[in-house]
Amino acid sequence: MAKVGIIGAGSWGTALAWLLNNNGHHCTMYSALPEEIEMFRTYHENKDKLPGVVLSEETDFTTDLSEAIRGMDVIVMAVPSKFVRNSAHQMREFVAEGQKIIDVAKGIEEHTDMTMSQIISEEIPQADVSVLSGPSHAEEVGRGIPTTIVVGSSSKATAEYLQNIFMNDVFRVYISPDVLGIEIGAALKNVIALAAGCADGLGYGDNTKAALITRGIAEISRLGVAMGGNAATFAGLTGMGDLIVTCASMHSRNRRCGILIGQGKSLEEAQAEVKMVVEGVYSAKAGIELAKKYNVEMPIITEVNKVLFEGKDPSEAVRDLMMRDKKIENPLIPWS
Repeated sequence: MAKVGIIGAGSWGTALAWLLNNNGHHCTMYSALPEEIEMFRTYHENKDKLPGVVLSEETDFTTDLSEAIRGMDVIVMAVPSKFVRNSAHQMREFVAEGQKIIDVAKGIEEHTDMTMSQIISEEIPQADVSVLSGPSHAEEVGRGIPTTIVVGSSSKATAEYLQNIFMNDVFRVYISPDVLGIEIGAALKNVIALAAGCADGLGYGDNTKAALITRGIAEISRLGVAMGGNAATFAGLTGMGDLIVTCASMHSRNRRCGILIGQGKSLEEAQAEVKMVVEGVYSAKAGIELAKKYNVEMPIITEVNKVLFEGKDPSEAVRDLMMRDKKIENPLIPWS
């Protein structure tokens, strides 16, 4: 049995606590919000964000950050991406040398263009940092619906250790050394999902969705490879797999936000209605910064930024994408 501290008591942290409980591990869940912890102590579930997923009576809940970190075999970082740096900064004094932290947030930090694992490593240099990513909605993981995911780590031994902790008959875990590729795919698929949601909100169909998914992964792959990620990663679970599920599912807060924008609501109105952090909004600007830095063409992400931050009409954005200069689909395939 492993002792696991979970930093963040939202839907994903709750679903993973449920999973780890079922695997025989002991979890201590932390939230900075006393009312959230009181809710867990009373009901053993997050009635607001993941109702119906009831945690084991043995699960501990705390507002004391050190209690969720000291002596733990693994720390799960399950706070939204925009809170990762501040949370990691507060955690630093309690983390032991070599203590394992696995990040499950998806995003790129605006202005620094750093991934979540890079932020955690900078703030907590003594930690052994890994990531967990893939097509995995908390609403389905918490119901035991078969899910497949990837642990990324620079250390094969750490990756295998985490694989053993998380994996069971409904949660299959692969491992990979391509941490950067995993995180780029995880962050930027949220931006493409905003575009897919806008298309749904405009009343477009399956043809449009398929185009956004396939051309979206082409953009993400171009950037990810330019940054040093492996092309195979973007064809796998944390690339194409995660992109498909985020663009297609109503569990996706990014898609839901995009639908509302496509229906005519402002970004602020859409975010307020979704009621959860829409990660793609924060990754969109970082995606453009990285595209410029690495000289990579990213037309979909460019148009998403114009819709989100410049007030461009989503239907005009789609029209401009359709009327771009004529292209070869894959320049790497030669003519005979």
